[in-house]
Amino acid sequence: MSRTSAPLDWELVIGLEVHCQLRTRSKIFCGCSCAFGAAPNANTCPVCLGLPGALPVLNAHAVTLATRASLALGCTVHDTSVFARKNYFYPDLPKGYQISQFDRPLATNGAVVVGINPDGGPRVIRVHRVHMEEDAGKSVHDRFADASAIDLNRAGTPLVEIVSEPDIRSAADAVSYARRLKQILEYAEVSDANMEEGSLRVDVNISVRRFGDDTLGTKTEIKNLNSFSAIERAVEIELTRQCEVLESGGRIEQQTMLYDDKRNQVRPARSKEGSHDYRYFPDPDLPPLRLSATFIAEQQAALPELPPARRQRFATQYQLSDVDIEQLVATRELAETFEAVASASGDAKRAANWMLGTVLASVNASGTALSAHPVSPERLGALIRLEAAGDLSNTAARQLFGMLEQHDGDPLEMAREAGLLQVRDDDALVRWIDEVFAENPAEVARFVTGERKLQGVLVGLVMKKSKGAADPKKVNQLLGARAG
Repeated sequence: MSRTSAPLDWELVIGLEVHCQLRTRSKIFCGCSCAFGAAPNANTCPVCLGLPGALPVLNAHAVTLATRASLALGCTVHDTSVFARKNYFYPDLPKGYQISQFDRPLATNGAVVVGINPDGGPRVIRVHRVHMEEDAGKSVHDRFADASAIDLNRAGTPLVEIVSEPDIRSAADAVSYARRLKQILEYAEVSDANMEEGSLRVDVNISVRRFGDDTLGTKTEIKNLNSFSAIERAVEIELTRQCEVLESGGRIEQQTMLYDDKRNQVRPARSKEGSHDYRYFPDPDLPPLRLSATFIAEQQAALPELPPARRQRFATQYQLSDVDIEQLVATRELAETFEAVASASGDAKRAANWMLGTVLASVNASGTALSAHPVSPERLGALIRLEAAGDLSNTAARQLFGMLEQHDGDPLEMAREAGLLQVRDDDALVRWIDEVFAENPAEVARFVTGERKLQGVLVGLVMKKSKGAADPKKVNQLLGARAG
């Protein structure tokens, strides 16, 4: 469904709430495993089940990762934050409340750049806050024909909730923001951000208003979107619905919505709660979280080079196109492997072409991780040097790459043994040219009398006779000399 399906005088306003599971081995307030895929309700204990008398103990590593996530998003991390009880009933919330943060969150005031504005400046989506909380369990509706089930393995998994300002004005920018956010979290190694497994889930708050109005319209919230395509489709559907309701004189009700990807529908789930409905109050079992300036500075120093800085450096250092840069920085592993190949080959542009073409195609076809690919950056760099020097034709370079995938060994020696190195010796080239001339007298006669378009034909015949070993540039030079 296209954005143009909505009336043009309505402005779309979106804010995203992104729930990201932190990359810890154990839960936020107990020692239960966070491993995905365990048998239902296997990873539980009295603490994460909310049994009477069980007391939470904060996971220090979760605090470290939440702090790094906040800093990676450019937020100010506060020296004091407070855990609060968010009270509501849902079958997968065993305690009847969720431990979260309310009026004193971990961090505030960050930003994510999602593109370039028409004036050339960065298009920025502001991050309102980042707070820590525990995940709820999971309701399972598709395993049994006549009943739903509850799996509490996820209950107590440490989360950060990243809340944007309502700065997003299109489905495309909502997706761009979610993509960039996921990428930053992966680079910072605070989460695997696996949307299919639920490690990264997106709630989309949507409202519309007349262009020129400053007041926000009544919002609806679409919960638990777990793919970029779902975000885009759900936004477009709800945008169209809200505009149609308002155009017909109706009123938007504040409610929670669910997106059904099988039917491509957005449907109401329940009325949307306000903060007063949750009856927040400081958790009496958890003291305020106090972070020293030294600790915060250490987490800042521990961050790697993040995607925005890497994009800028790749443009300056390697003179690559924006399209190539965007693909190369897609993952930290790909970006770092590219740099290793660029260093080994001394040719960043060729390294980028090989990485984004042949190497990624090979990785995708094999289903292996890039780090496990048999052609190391050093060996690929040696292959690229041979190609750049003219010792290997493009075709021969691809043949050699296939050999490197199957066998260990030095690329130069393997190319020599396989007869892939291009022949540049004039005597050898002249012998092949003479044989071609002897076998094709009519074409040669036309060529030497001025029909220059036949030069390409003759080069092809020489290449065929040499089984691809002849250096085509040298062959062209020698044929040019023969033509006088």
